[in-house]
Order: sequence, then C-alpha cells, then structure tokens
Amino acid sequence: AARSEVLAAEAVSCLNRAMVALRDIWEEIGIPEEQRLERTEVVKKHIKSLLDLMVAEEERLKERLLKSIAVCRKELDTLCRELQLDSIEAEEECSILQMEKNLRTRVELMLKQKKDRKQELKTLQERDQDLCDILGAAPFSIDSAAVPSLDDLDQYRRHVGALAAEKERRREEFVTVRRQIILLMEELDHTPDVSFEQDVVCEDEEAFCLSEDNMAALQSLLQRLEAQRALNEAACTELRSRIVALWERLQVPAEDRESSAVH
Repeated sequence: AARSEVLAAEAVSCLNRAMVALRDIWEEIGIPEEQRLERTEVVKKHIKSLLDLMVAEEERLKERLLKSIAVCRKELDTLCRELQLDSIEAEEECSILQMEKNLRTRVELMLKQKKDRKQELKTLQERDQDLCDILGAAPFSIDSAAVPSLDDLDQYRRHVGALAAEKERRREEFVTVRRQIILLMEELDHTPDVSFEQDVVCEDEEAFCLSEDNMAALQSLLQRLEAQRALNEAACTELRSRIVALWERLQVPAEDRESSAVH
C-alpha cells in the first residue's frame, strides 16, 4: 500500500511538472491568458478522459471478477451435488482477485474429478458388459447418467473383480471338463450330434458362453458320457465272462484264446 501511494504521489507530481512546463512554454510564446485557460481546459479534459477510461476499465475488471466468482460458486454447488461432496465454504478475509483465482482452481479440480469418475465408470461398464456376455449374467445396476460416488465406484470395482474371478474359475472348469468329454467321445466313438456338443468340442474355446446353464449342461453331458462308458464297460465285462465260459465248455486251446484276447 505504501509503494502504491508513493507511485500515486509521483503521478500527481508528474502532472504538476507538466502543467508548469506548459505554462512556461505558453508564457515564452506569448500566448494570452484567455488562450492559456482554453489550452489548460483541453489538457484537463484529455487527462480526465484518460483517467475516466482507466477507472472504467478497472471497474469492468472488478465486475468481471465478481461475475466469475458468482459463476464459480454456482458451478461449485452443482459439482458438489453431482460428486456428493460437502459444499465449499466461502473464504473470509480474502481479496476479490485471490478469491476468484481460488474458486476457479477448485472448479477445474472438481471438473477433473467428475471427468475421471465418468471415464472410470465407462471403463467399468465396458468390462462389466464383456464379462456378462461371457458369463450370461446381468450387468451391474448403476445410473449411467449420474456422476458415480467414490463408494459406487468402489462397489463396481469389486463387482467386476468378482466377475473376472468367476470367469477364470469357470474357464478352468470348462477346459478340464471339455478335455474329459473329448476323451470320452473318442473312447465311445461318439460324434457330436447336437449344437451344444459341437460348441463344447469346437476348437475356439473362447467362443463358449460360460453361463450357469451352460456349465450345468456341460456337467450333465460329462455325466451322460461317463454313464454310457460305464454301461459299455459292464456289457464288455459280461460278454468277456460269457466268452470265457464258452471257451471252457468248448475246451478251446490256450493258443486260440490268446489270439482273441487282444480284442
């Protein structure tokens, strides 16, 4: 404040020196007093016009700052509601310029928070949809239009993480069961005759939908094939017993029995 007062005093001093110089010049030239008054009036008007212009510009700056403060406060209130944060308290003992700068900075930070949350929500929704397509599950229930809270995002992350873990568990189960099914089909000389069986043995493992219904159907197919193999084994055992009995009744030589034993 002291420096500005000194500068203001110097400005007044400059003006006084200029007026004194002008009067000296007019006197040397011999300009009459009446014309000196007229010229002094012109100088005064010029100076007043310049000062009025400067004051008006600074007033407009002040108005712009006050308007910006009002806009920032309104925007902050909206952002606080959207981000579910406590309202920003008004700063005390702070200049208009500093207050405008602080509020504008807060708006920029909160807009970035809003953008980051919306971007994370979009990323989570895309990942969630991919996992739901694979698992045949329903997407996480959340309002896509609203800005998610930090708690919403945390719950969503844990939900997606649980889906990803379930996908890996089912994928491992599918790979293991699929391998068993293929071996059983080869052993039973069984050709996949329905679309589901064809989907199971398809070379593209990633194309198989890991829904609960599909996983249950997969286990059911494995159990049917295992039951069929058990029936076949029981039939084979019975037939072998009958063959041995017939060999005994017919007194078939050992060498003839050995030639048939490979079957």
